[in-house]
Amino acid sequence: MNQDNLKDLLNQVAQGSLSVENAKKQLTHISFENIDFAQIDHHRSLRKGFPEVIFGQGKTSEQIIGIMEKMIIHEEIILVTRLEPEKAQKIKAVFQMAEYFEDANFLWLKKNDPEITGIGKILVISAGTSDIPVAKEAFLTAQAMGNEIGSIFDVGVAGIHRLFAYQEQIINASVIIVVAGMEGALPSVVAGMVKAPVIAVPTSIGYGTSFNGMTALLGMLNSCSSNIAVVNIDNGFGAGYMASSINHVS
Repeated sequence: MNQDNLKDLLNQVAQGSLSVENAKKQLTHISFENIDFAQIDHHRSLRKGFPEVIFGQGKTSEQIIGIMEKMIIHEEIILVTRLEPEKAQKIKAVFQMAEYFEDANFLWLKKNDPEITGIGKILVISAGTSDIPVAKEAFLTAQAMGNEIGSIFDVGVAGIHRLFAYQEQIINASVIIVVAGMEGALPSVVAGMVKAPVIAVPTSIGYGTSFNGMTALLGMLNSCSSNIAVVNIDNGFGAGYMASSINHVS
């Protein structure tokens, strides 16, 4: 339940169009709801401005469906991250309006398109084509949270001239997410071009000594560009969420 839903509910009670008893029923699980295998945080929309997001990895399709059935009563949009295609098919059989993005292992179920409420534009950049799944997770998360968003893919340091072809678009972004594996150098380059905050996302893409993203992570943490913050390896969701939080601060 978000702020608008709660305000509408209270107005209905004040105007007499909704009984106190019915309002009480709707507010029974406003804090959280225990469904045995999950305790759903319905209060999160009121507390943080966006609903709880379902992490699909490690959950069965039946568990995800059970959580979604309870959430959709209260929320305008539900996101599921790290969701395999087989599970997505079962979920879509129950929620036919759900949309699955296989290139990001990401599903959303929305009652309406998110209203654009961010103050600027978020730009998502990937170093390589192999980094796109993580970049798309960031893109879709920020889009779901009400942001204008753009993307530039495959402009890594091995062909840095490709990046400079998009200089105007990069400079005009309010927040930039840069996704890179291998040695993780691209966020430092981008941050050196702009005054906007840059959220660096290391990916697990790379050969042996990339150590499944540790090399990129350490490189980003050691960047000499002062406008960089770094999220966890492959954490496109976290980057999109943080970018949206920044883009909504006036």
